[in-house]
Amino acid sequence: MNHSPALTEFETHRRRLFGLAYRMLGSASDADDVLQDAYLRWSGVAETAREPAAYLTTIVTRLCLDTLTTARAKRETYVGPWLPEPIPAEPEALGVEGRAELNDTLSLAFLAVLERLTPLERAVFLLRDVFGYDYAEIAAFVGRSEPACRKVLSRARRFVRENRPRLPASADAHRAILNTFLGAMATGDTAGLLALLHEDVIVIGDGGGKAYAAPEPIAGVELVARFLAGLRRSMPTGYLAGVERINGWEALVVRSPEGRPYAVLTIESDGHRVHAVRSVINPDKLRALVPPT
Repeated sequence: MNHSPALTEFETHRRRLFGLAYRMLGSASDADDVLQDAYLRWSGVAETAREPAAYLTTIVTRLCLDTLTTARAKRETYVGPWLPEPIPAEPEALGVEGRAELNDTLSLAFLAVLERLTPLERAVFLLRDVFGYDYAEIAAFVGRSEPACRKVLSRARRFVRENRPRLPASADAHRAILNTFLGAMATGDTAGLLALLHEDVIVIGDGGGKAYAAPEPIAGVELVARFLAGLRRSMPTGYLAGVERINGWEALVVRSPEGRPYAVLTIESDGHRVHAVRSVINPDKLRALVPPT
């Protein structure tokens, strides 16, 4: 199949653009919508655009800023806690190849931190510290002056530094504590869970009103341990739980016998203790995990 020059050019930037949009929005479906809109705008100017990469990044950034503003209003009426949408992807597949130190910027724990920034702070932080653009480029992308962008970035960096999620030193360390954690959950070993959980541990479940999840975060090591130990009893009959790579990190994925996703559970740990457990059960947020037909 022959592609138009506009589509061919767009496809060369798709991975980076999706990586930016997904990190901006915390939603693969919203990121896809942004890229569709961006392509429509791009196709009308492709023949005359002098700097395709800069034009496309500007369009995607501004569409994301608009989408975030609308999304925040919607999330005020969201049923229960809101969590980012998990995707079965590796960090290097989303626009930061060769920068292993940025792998954690795709984790659900890190995306949850970004969610607490303003839309502009989120955009400037990602454009500078994840995608490596210079201040002149960022100023053009977001329509602000360079000094203003520097101030925005300073605020965003300070917030991220103070709230950065705990992550283990390596994938092996994460796998080790995840396996121990899942083993204790599977056997209902409350004592084993108590030994793994940090005293300030929290459980956050996102059902979106479409699947059962605790309406508020559960905090406190004893409450969390009892809750997690009992989770296996809430699994539908015949459903299977397995470890899969989600947002670059191994996580528990529960699927129906036909392979349909039912829940994704991720842990945030320092490699020694689990600090947070996040579970996404809202079926609308699990579409990226649906097996192809």
